[in-house]
Amino acid sequence: MIHKEPAKEKGKANVTFILPSNIWAERVNVVGEFNDWDTRATPMVRNRSDANWKVTLELQTGKRYRFRYLIDGREWLNDWHADDHIENPYGSYDSIVDLTGVAKDTPST
Repeated sequence: MIHKEPAKEKGKANVTFILPSNIWAERVNVVGEFNDWDTRATPMVRNRSDANWKVTLELQTGKRYRFRYLIDGREWLNDWHADDHIENPYGSYDSIVDLTGVAKDTPST
């Protein structure tokens, strides 16, 4: 699941990536165009209140970003609640977070 809201900085959005607590893993990373597909750059953490995996990133608005989740450095997962899915060159699909509809010029209050 993905939650989006305008960031305080103009032209940015806060994007929270959430995976449910039933994902059994030692480590989960969100990997995508926003971190140059670096498999270790963006670790997710478990929320103490509901045990869901979460991370919030500040991303440039007006763009669409491909991404996937990497579980324990071995298993790729898509976010089937993402805005879209696009086939990748490896015979699977990438999830898409679409920030073209998030207001570019309106900072949150």
